[in-house]
Amino acid sequence: MATHLASRPKATPRPSGPGMRRRMTTNAIGTGILYLAAAVTVGVLLWVLGYVAAEGLKYLGPEFLTNTPPGNPSQAGGGFLNGIIGSLIVVGLAIVGSVPLGIAAAVYVVEYGGRFAKVVSFLTDVLIGIPTIVTGAFVYALWVTRFGFSGYAGAISLALVMLPLIVRATAEILRLVPHELREASLALGVTRARTIVSVVLPTAMGGITTGLMLAVARAMGETAPLLLTALGNDLFVETNPDHRMSTLSLQIFSNAITGFQAAQARAWAGALTLVIIVVLFTAIARFAGRRSTVQSAR
Repeated sequence: MATHLASRPKATPRPSGPGMRRRMTTNAIGTGILYLAAAVTVGVLLWVLGYVAAEGLKYLGPEFLTNTPPGNPSQAGGGFLNGIIGSLIVVGLAIVGSVPLGIAAAVYVVEYGGRFAKVVSFLTDVLIGIPTIVTGAFVYALWVTRFGFSGYAGAISLALVMLPLIVRATAEILRLVPHELREASLALGVTRARTIVSVVLPTAMGGITTGLMLAVARAMGETAPLLLTALGNDLFVETNPDHRMSTLSLQIFSNAITGFQAAQARAWAGALTLVIIVVLFTAIARFAGRRSTVQSAR
């Protein structure tokens, strides 16, 4: 009994004194500042969303989603059907062009490495910081001056905007895949390429999907590069990407800058529609992220 009592660890005395009180005070102040910053961030977000919803709901309805704008911008009525369809087409083409290339580049950077991989990673950081209007001007100089304004030109500009985001997001999630999975696959005699395709990418698919959805949401709201590439078409629904096409962001811009109250009302409804689409993409990304096998494997 005495031996058992002697082997029990002694309780560590709790630090006290002026130093401990100072640290506790500093911790409380820091925690309060963080809570305040979080509250301000959430408050601003709710304020923006609430104001857009209050203004957009005054005009948003079935007619807005099924009609094109009137020929006279001062006339009430009409909708942004051509912009919704144009956004889906242009962004869809951008996804087709950017997703395979972005995932492949991220796989090379993370799984193979080397000097060229470092160059790719550096250029990705540079592309993320380049203003999108510069991207639009680049596509205008290389494509529009030769082939004219079109949905294809808009898709190329959006693909360039999405590409670095996809590369960075995919690379970060690939780094979270446990190395033990790769080693176990290689130990069984599986080739490196097959390991990446059959083990690494499926494990990281949830997180990759999250990054893709966030990039798509970013592309849906872009306006600057489309002004120099797709240009817009408010007269009718255009489904041929070889011609000028409208998007929601372009129609919001063109209607908001007019002095007509009816056009500005349509712009608010379009802004609310765009917010709803972006929220849906974000919700899908969050749902996919929760199902990520990377998180369950950690």
